[in-house]
Amino acid sequence: MNLSIKSYFENLQSKDKDLQYEAYEKIMSAIDEKVDWAYDVWEQLMKDLTNADPHRRSRAAQFLCGLAKSDPEKRILNDFTAIWEVTKDQKFVTARHSLQSTWKVGLAGTEQKEMVVDKLKDRFIHCEDEKNYTLIRFDLIQGLRYLYDHLKDEEIKHLALELINKEEDGKYKKKYSSVWKNA
Repeated sequence: MNLSIKSYFENLQSKDKDLQYEAYEKIMSAIDEKVDWAYDVWEQLMKDLTNADPHRRSRAAQFLCGLAKSDPEKRILNDFTAIWEVTKDQKFVTARHSLQSTWKVGLAGTEQKEMVVDKLKDRFIHCEDEKNYTLIRFDLIQGLRYLYDHLKDEEIKHLALELINKEEDGKYKKKYSSVWKNA
């Protein structure tokens, strides 16, 4: 791991919120591409998924999702359950930010894509009892769209449209459908 990346991870613990945010942005930008340092931080991020600080939980989930493409050992297949738990965090903003990153795991390979798509589908079908379930459903549909945009997998598009058609409330059906315009 180069010194810049190492310093960004250190700056996440700074008391200076601007420095923390800058570090977060730099790490998120770095993990848009494959990196060779994923396993240098993997175990700490896994621990952070259950940290008392909701910011650490959220960042850990987001970073691990982004690092999935840099995971040749396919650790994400076993560790995704812990990430998925953060998508149900008591702090809704923590849960939502984590959920909004889960689609990135699907970029790592076929097994990872199938796992994520199954989780997104299942959550859409069964989340009506959750608080803010319409926002959750929107994020799930958006995640499928992002995955489709990257992979051009028609099965993902078909699934998303099928899920949208299950929505009985016309207002939300229209909102979810808007995500798939021009697809």
